[in-house]
Amino acid sequence: MYALVDGNNFYVSCERVFRPSLEGIPVVVLSNNDGCAIARSNEAKALGIKMGAPWFQIKHLAEDAGLIALSANFGLYGDLSDRMMSIAAQLGPHQEIYSIDESFIDLTGVPGDLVERSHKIRSRILQWVGIPCGVGIGSTKTRAKLANHIAKTAERKPGIYASKLAQVCNLEVLDQDELNATLAATEVGEVWGVGPRIGKQLVEGGVKTVFDLIKVDPGTLRRKFSVMLERTVLELRGTACIDLDHSPQPRKQIACTRSFGHSVTELYPLNEAVTDFASRAAQKARKQGSQAAQVLVFIHTSPFRKGPQYSRSITVPLRRPSADTAVLVTAALAGLKTIYRLGFVYAKAGVMLLDLQPLTQQQGELDLEDDRCEDRTKLMGALDSLNQRFGRGTVLMASAGLAGDRRQWSMKQERRTPGYTTRWADIPLVRA
Repeated sequence: MYALVDGNNFYVSCERVFRPSLEGIPVVVLSNNDGCAIARSNEAKALGIKMGAPWFQIKHLAEDAGLIALSANFGLYGDLSDRMMSIAAQLGPHQEIYSIDESFIDLTGVPGDLVERSHKIRSRILQWVGIPCGVGIGSTKTRAKLANHIAKTAERKPGIYASKLAQVCNLEVLDQDELNATLAATEVGEVWGVGPRIGKQLVEGGVKTVFDLIKVDPGTLRRKFSVMLERTVLELRGTACIDLDHSPQPRKQIACTRSFGHSVTELYPLNEAVTDFASRAAQKARKQGSQAAQVLVFIHTSPFRKGPQYSRSITVPLRRPSADTAVLVTAALAGLKTIYRLGFVYAKAGVMLLDLQPLTQQQGELDLEDDRCEDRTKLMGALDSLNQRFGRGTVLMASAGLAGDRRQWSMKQERRTPGYTTRWADIPLVRA
């Protein structure tokens, strides 16, 4: 048995924790550089705003319908996510954090009424953190994911048992008639693992609901679509094909890329941006215990702007695999210098660490030169500790320039709310 705990409209809910005046108002959270909507309140969804809608296409709703748009505040969201996950973990013995707002809980061996227990955990998260969430329970991860969707949408769907399924849905306690009616009221595109393209093909083939999908022969789906869709149907039928991931595998490559808040033409601000990106990627590599053997750096102009276009990348091999920030930054800057061309208006840059391998894996070679490899593991550990304790950018490479809004390439975040839980200066004050 599994439970999926998922924060409702998570980014918007995080904003509403410290701004209760946003309750009942259409709210969207915008992506980097305030480009498009990446989170929507139910009121915003009712206005017809789609996920990923560009801000310039929906900004008229600010005047016409009272829409509030906020810049993403990922520091705040990450902190509230940690708090929510620590409470959700009390639901069962094992937890797999699937995303910033979702986690699977293994309910194997948990005694008592699981629905009642889930309601208590949900109420605790709402009271202690301020985030409303839904809980779905099923015998497989796919059924739990589906149950979670039903729990969050039951009240808005006729024909299913809203009072019994709202907020907490356990598919395994429904009788057969209740289960069939619930699955028949749920569109096939809501199933975890059924993407838009496959979902459209299924609907065209007469498979419109989850109930229809379960009745299809898995072997037929494997031949016509993929083995993954076959496993999805088996999971929907109650045959577990996806285990709880207790220790996620390290990523095979690490990337840090950003679009610039303002156009960049000179090499100096590009050096700052690439240094910052390489430093972040290096920290991520050390966190998962990896080191890179190659560094890829790229720059390009915007295809949506008039003028000459330019896009180029280069991969710089390292003599020895490393997770040292200075080594990776030096390689990235060398690559940038090679591909940079004057006369173009650059809109984005990025750094990728490739050919990752464990830090415990060492490369041995004859010492034929004077550049002996100095072990700076403790120095990098101190760097990470300081930035984690006092905030990202507390200690950085000199070529990254001064942190803050003075950087020419910094992202646009004109609508970002304070770091209520991550910066001392932004902690709310209550006066009697």
